[in-house]
Amino acid sequence: MNTEKTERGWRGTPELWLDAAYALLVEGGVDAVKVMPLAERLGLSRTSFYWHFADREALLAGLVDRWRTRNTANLVARCEAPAATITEAMLNLFDCWYDSDLFDSRLEFAMRTWSLTDPAVAAAMSEADSLRIAAITGLFHRFDYSETEADTRARTLYLTQVGYIALRSDENLHVRMGRVPAYVLTFCGRAPSAPEVAAFQARHMAG
Repeated sequence: MNTEKTERGWRGTPELWLDAAYALLVEGGVDAVKVMPLAERLGLSRTSFYWHFADREALLAGLVDRWRTRNTANLVARCEAPAATITEAMLNLFDCWYDSDLFDSRLEFAMRTWSLTDPAVAAAMSEADSLRIAAITGLFHRFDYSETEADTRARTLYLTQVGYIALRSDENLHVRMGRVPAYVLTFCGRAPSAPEVAAFQARHMAG
């Protein structure tokens, strides 16, 4: 029996409902994430939702989990990626700011807005900020920066990026790329080599 096709045809899948919930969250904030608008967007019945989620709160918890996995886990992984130099390590982390599959700025903005009115989400955001800053600090430690300098540089880098997200800055890709070497120099005190910059550009400006 092909029950999977039947379920997908009539009730969707958990991932499909989460994708639709994500779209509503980034478009209109958490108050827009409701069962009926989701069902209408997907062309499914309202009761189909409850096949996959106990209630709206379970769906919202799924969105928080998706955010943790996409943004925090990926950022930590990029901080831990192999690098021969501190400047190469910086550019590994910068991948997050140029690849929405690694770090979704729209989702991050929506989550930070949500956290202003939901204490549980605010606690999750605080935890995420601490984990991310610790990971960036660890990146600097790998290249023998002192405790105080590693912590300060990590906070400078991270809070700058949070500022970009909070302001919803939308810069031309070529303009952003032109600033990359100077940002690396600002954040770690050393300029990236030409081959390192070229490799970074190749990752994000292909074609």
